[in-house]
Amino acid sequence: MSSKETILTAEGLKKLEDELENLRSVKRHEVAERIKVAIGYGDISENSEYDDAKNEQAFIEGRILELEQMISTATVIDSASNKEGVVMLGSTVVVKDMEFGDEETYTIVGTTEADPSKNRISNESPVGAAILGQKVNSVVQVHTPAGELSYQILEVK
Repeated sequence: MSSKETILTAEGLKKLEDELENLRSVKRHEVAERIKVAIGYGDISENSEYDDAKNEQAFIEGRILELEQMISTATVIDSASNKEGVVMLGSTVVVKDMEFGDEETYTIVGTTEADPSKNRISNESPVGAAILGQKVNSVVQVHTPAGELSYQILEVK
C-alpha cells in the first residue's frame, strides 16, 4: 500500500474517522450476521446470500484498511493560520473569470476531500494548482481540458 501523505481539513479527518468507526463497529457486525444467517441456509456452494455477504465483507475490510492508511498518513491543514491572504490548502477563494466576468467560490482541499459539486476542488486540479500560493488581485492562467482560462483572485478567506 502506498504511504502517500493524505492532506485533509480537520472536518475531512473527522469524516474519515467517523466512517472508519461505523465500518468497524456497525457494518462489520451486520455483515457477520448476514454470513451466519446465510450459512444457516445450508449448502454454501450455491448460496447467493452467502456469496453476497462475503463480497460485502471483503469490500468493508478493504475500505477499513484504506481508511486506516489515509488516517495514519494524514496531515491536517489549518487555513486559520493564513494571515497574509495567500491561497493555501483550506482557503476559500473567490475568483472572477476574466473572459465572462462570472464569479466562483472554491475551497481548496486535498484530493481525498475534493467534491466539485460543492465547489471543493483539489489542490491538484488545474484551477487548484494554478491559484495555490497566489494573493488577492493576482491573475492566473489555468490550463484545462476545455482550454485556457484566466482568473483573477478577488478574495481569500
